[in-house]
Amino acid sequence: MTITSTNLFFDRSAASLASLNGRNQTLQEQISSGAKLTAPSDDAIGYRRLQVIARTSADDVAWGKNIDLAQTVLNQADGALESVSSQLQKAQELAIQASSGTLSDGNRAVIAAQLRGIVDDLVSLANSKDARGGPLFGAATGDSAVTRDVAGVVSFTGTGNPVAIPVGDGTNVQPSESAERIFGNLPAGAGAGDIFAVLSSFADALEAGGSVSAVAGQALTGVTASLDQVSSARGSIGARGARLDLETARLESTALTREAERSGIEDTDLTTAIIELQKTTTILQATQASLGRLSSLSLFDYLR
Repeated sequence: MTITSTNLFFDRSAASLASLNGRNQTLQEQISSGAKLTAPSDDAIGYRRLQVIARTSADDVAWGKNIDLAQTVLNQADGALESVSSQLQKAQELAIQASSGTLSDGNRAVIAAQLRGIVDDLVSLANSKDARGGPLFGAATGDSAVTRDVAGVVSFTGTGNPVAIPVGDGTNVQPSESAERIFGNLPAGAGAGDIFAVLSSFADALEAGGSVSAVAGQALTGVTASLDQVSSARGSIGARGARLDLETARLESTALTREAERSGIEDTDLTTAIIELQKTTTILQATQASLGRLSSLSLFDYLR
């Protein structure tokens, strides 16, 4: 009976010491590494949640990069459209100047050359490249926004709107506008279907000499309509930029919330862990001392 009780006592004491030693070592590792969860066995539910958080964080990093790209392209488009607007305003001033009856044919020829220079600049701006190396104002298809044949006639390449960039789960943003929307689709009263043709036809009439009042009126109508389209496109681009700012703010807020959750699951609370380590160490030392004293007793001690 005494032997059985003594064996049971030592077995329980050994188990207690092993448990205390294990807990002590775990606390030391948590304090040194700063992580309280390092393996699925530590907390299966928490570990699975950490994996979900990691995947979601990786997705949001990808969305963030797409947002940065979309914002870059939008800014490029807005800058290019500002230059387009400046060129169109010059064309507007030239059209008003050319409509004056006091100009000679030589003066009109000079204005025609300036208008052709503006057309060249507009073609160059229409074929601007974006941050990805593609056409800034390109349609859904085609390698360029516009093409120009040997006769100088400008035509639009491809169809459809520029390809949208995904910036969130189920959320896409079109980073630019098609050249056709910006430079084409002018009203019938403009005398031609796009601003390139309007200005080129006006330059032809000026070089031909004679009265150009009717053609100047059509050109002014076309330039005004084109300016309105550019203004509308810039407004739309600005609205999309504001939307991306909101999406960026949402990602940042979500990331902060997710990080707080991750930290709560994975990170060690140093203050709590240190206090628990001190308590565990004290209990461990006391247990070891008690067991040492009891194990040193001999049979004569029991017989006293």
